Amino acid sequence: MAQESPKNSAAEIPVTSNGQLDDSHEHSFNRDLKCSLPVGLGLSETKITSHGFDSAKEGVVEAGQFPSKGSSASPKSSVISPSNAAASRLAGQGCDLIIPTGGRAQQKSGPVVLADEVKNPAMEKLELVRKWSLNTYKCTRQIISEKLGRGSRTVDLELEAQIDILRDNKKKYENILRLAQTLSTQLFQMVHTQRQLGDAFADLSLKSLELHEEFGYNADTQKLLAKNGETLLGAINFFIASVNTLVNKTIEDTLLTVKQYESARIEYDAYRTDLEELNLGPRDANTLPKIEQSQQLFQVHKEKYDKMRNDVSIKLKFLEENKVKVLHNQLVLFHNAIAAYFAGNQKQLEQTLKQFHIKLKTPGADAPSWLEEQ
Repeated sequence: MAQESPKNSAAEIPVTSNGQLDDSHEHSFNRDLKCSLPVGLGLSETKITSHGFDSAKEGVVEAGQFPSKGSSASPKSSVISPSNAAASRLAGQGCDLIIPTGGRAQQKSGPVVLADEVKNPAMEKLELVRKWSLNTYKCTRQIISEKLGRGSRTVDLELEAQIDILRDNKKKYENILRLAQTLSTQLFQMVHTQRQLGDAFADLSLKSLELHEEFGYNADTQKLLAKNGETLLGAINFFIASVNTLVNKTIEDTLLTVKQYESARIEYDAYRTDLEELNLGPRDANTLPKIEQSQQLFQVHKEKYDKMRNDVSIKLKFLEENKVKVLHNQLVLFHNAIAAYFAGNQKQLEQTLKQFHIKLKTPGADAPSWLEEQ
């Protein structure tokens, strides 16, 4: 005879028609419970509390230890008091579990991000080498065609004339620079000789009483010439340093841009010739993609050529302004210093150096003292 269940609606247990408990809900509940439990935690160690709707008491699910097979002892009865709140709480705890119809639990995953295909560094290097080889081949073919007189080249007459003048001027400035360095070396040797000669005259002036005045005059003259020579040497060395900066830095930087411009011009002509050859050929399904690709490459190199041509024009303009300013000052310095030296005008020579803010090094100023050498 079935016993009456408690009146609490949350604790009612359904009974089948033959008086036995319908345990299908219990098995389903236990299955869901196992899926939501942490791994390694048995039902015997678990207590689940749930609040009923009509009762302040909490329902408790206790699972006893199941006996092993062959044991005569009957399993302990389990008291199950489910509630909707407990079920919803379990559902909330198990929100990361998906239980398909097969009964196996699968872990939910977040949004799947497909990683980009890993690029092979060797393939990238091979592609770069291929592009470089193709570009080198086209440029070499263009250069050979121009030297043989078969290929056409793009020429900017005004810009080419300015570049030729710049290269010619650079050679002439290098010649002036070489001659000025030779003059500086010879003047240094002459000043060194005059200084030694003045010391020799001064020594003889002390030891030869009958020629004391004559040796003294010559000693003073040679020392004065040596001093003026050192002043002139300072002006010439300043002139050499300024012209050297102009020739080997400023002009050289502009010529480097000119070389880049010429390389861009060769590439532009090479791809232009390639495009012209493709346009002269047949147009079909095989050649149209090649023509389109060649057109794109031609446009890229045309933009590069136009940019480099503009850069060269700007640099040539600024170089001309800078060259005039620098050479004007240096040529005035060189003229005034040479004229004052050979005129024997020591005051004018010193005034020339002050005008251009040139400071002469005192002899022995760079040498360390005997205290510093210790």
